[in-house]
Amino acid sequence: MAARNPGIPLDLGWLSRVHVNQPAVLRRAEQIQTRRTVKKDFQAAWLIKAVTCIDLTTLSGDDTPSNIHRLCFKAKHPIRKDLLKSLKMDNAGITTGAVCVYPSRVSDAVKVLKAAGCNIPVASVATGFPAGQTPLKTRLEEVKMAVEDGATEIDIVINRTLALTGQWEALYHEIRLFHEACGEAHMKTILGTGELGSLSNVYKASLVAMMAGSDFIKTSTGKEGVNATFPVALVMVRAIRDFYWKTGYKVGFKPAGGIRSAKDAVAWLSLMKEELGDDWLRPELFRLGASTLLGDIERQI
Repeated sequence: MAARNPGIPLDLGWLSRVHVNQPAVLRRAEQIQTRRTVKKDFQAAWLIKAVTCIDLTTLSGDDTPSNIHRLCFKAKHPIRKDLLKSLKMDNAGITTGAVCVYPSRVSDAVKVLKAAGCNIPVASVATGFPAGQTPLKTRLEEVKMAVEDGATEIDIVINRTLALTGQWEALYHEIRLFHEACGEAHMKTILGTGELGSLSNVYKASLVAMMAGSDFIKTSTGKEGVNATFPVALVMVRAIRDFYWKTGYKVGFKPAGGIRSAKDAVAWLSLMKEELGDDWLRPELFRLGASTLLGDIERQI
């Protein structure tokens, strides 16, 4: 992971000056999706890069220790050995960026990866995922328990009610508490952008999350009706860029939900390269939340 973002005091003046030009955002988002291609000679390299940025995820009600074992094995060996050998990358140590599970399955994942001699990070969703509507005390305890069980990354979810009603101070305070509860674990803050109502709210929620100390901001839980979209992502990465210019702190970005094809993965990488630069093209600052994407990437390679 990149160096921690310690956060800054809440700047309500910055929020009051926010204006999002929606037509311009939509034009730019369409341009990235439809006009950016990777030459065939370089496609495999881009897809391998995408693999290293995947948070390989299972968030199902029927998750079991055996499911987690298979997930961790795939995270350690995401691409068939013969394919990696044909690319002369069989000794490159290619793994996914992390495995992401429910808090109750963290200890299973940690145990399996430790037995495999693998240092892939274990991420856990928390704070009343996916709705974020459970009592604050319960949400904080969930974070602490996941960290105690060995999670090194915590994907928290904000209470969207606070963003929708403009209670930015309350939202900032909650995220600061989550940041403290995470301790040494890196905090990825899920905004639930499909439920925020407007691109302006997306930008403001992104800023508040970063001011409160988020190491990543993430689009969605994957459970909303609308998940990761390019207009929303463009607003979020512009907020990341503005925050970096103002504070010097680099915050990561994670789109999640509905990302299933190799073509999608390349488009997301293109967005990061063009908007934030090569520094963000690494798992320390970019993750793709996905459960089925890896299969299509392997087929395309």
